Amino acid sequence: MTLTAGIVLLVLGGWAVSLCLHEFAHAAVAYRSGDTSVRDKGYLTLDIRRYTDVGLSFVLPMVFLLLGGIPLPGGAVWINHWAIRSRFARSMVSFAGPGTNLVLGVVLTVAVATVPMPIGLAVGLSCLAFIQVLAFLLNILPVPGLDGFGVLEPYLSEGARQLSAKVRPWAPIVLFLLIIGLPGVARLFFDLGGFVFAVIGGDPVLANAGYGELLFWR
Repeated sequence: MTLTAGIVLLVLGGWAVSLCLHEFAHAAVAYRSGDTSVRDKGYLTLDIRRYTDVGLSFVLPMVFLLLGGIPLPGGAVWINHWAIRSRFARSMVSFAGPGTNLVLGVVLTVAVATVPMPIGLAVGLSCLAFIQVLAFLLNILPVPGLDGFGVLEPYLSEGARQLSAKVRPWAPIVLFLLIIGLPGVARLFFDLGGFVFAVIGGDPVLANAGYGELLFWR
């Protein structure tokens, strides 16, 4: 029970930190690309309270992760896209968040593979690394409301952007319901995550053991 509690706290704490880093990355790239308003909004402070509503932006993703193992996107930073210098820069602002999750996944995987550590810590960090990979894959999907669509949006026509604005509030919800409600979709999502995790050198045995501890209630 002590080992389980330690792994759960490690994974949830690491996930909270990564949510902040994800949003910080959006803001940092936006700031370097011309939107200085993010500094005045406090987005560059890594203060969890600055990233919109704490309950919806952080508590809810924690609950989703603990109940279903799905890394639901969390906080949001409001970017003044009109201040960004180019379409490419606007794309990079959107990519910065999920890109940060992927980098974190690689760093954690390398740490587990190269640094001697207790098995419990290796299990917890491997699980957290796998979650970062899943967060990258989920966020990079070209679905309105997710970062992946934000990468493409600057290059779309005005009509396509207007259409996406109409479905933006609902598209991510439909996607999450499909992942949670349809076993085939969930299996495909996790299988793809496992493939990417293996490509970056992750140990699926350790990650699966960590998920087993994280979802101890099942």
